[in-house]
Amino acid sequence: MDLQPGDRIVCFTDGVVEAHTPGGTQFGRKQLIEIAARVGRAGSSLAATTPALSHALKTARGGRTSDDATIFLIEWRGPDR
Repeated sequence: MDLQPGDRIVCFTDGVVEAHTPGGTQFGRKQLIEIAARVGRAGSSLAATTPALSHALKTARGGRTSDDATIFLIEWRGPDR
């Protein structure tokens, strides 16, 4: 699959998906994908999307994390930019 201008790539450490919710359930990739898609649909700039995604992930985990967690986004703007 080729990247198209405007496509974004989410990079993260295992602590993002291996963290546990307050009920003890592992957060997981499925929840990360759902939250990233929801935040990404808002159409915000990359600079606004990154903290929004971080906040949404923290909220989904009850404001805490049980592991080190790092996340960053990359946006492909195309060859002419």
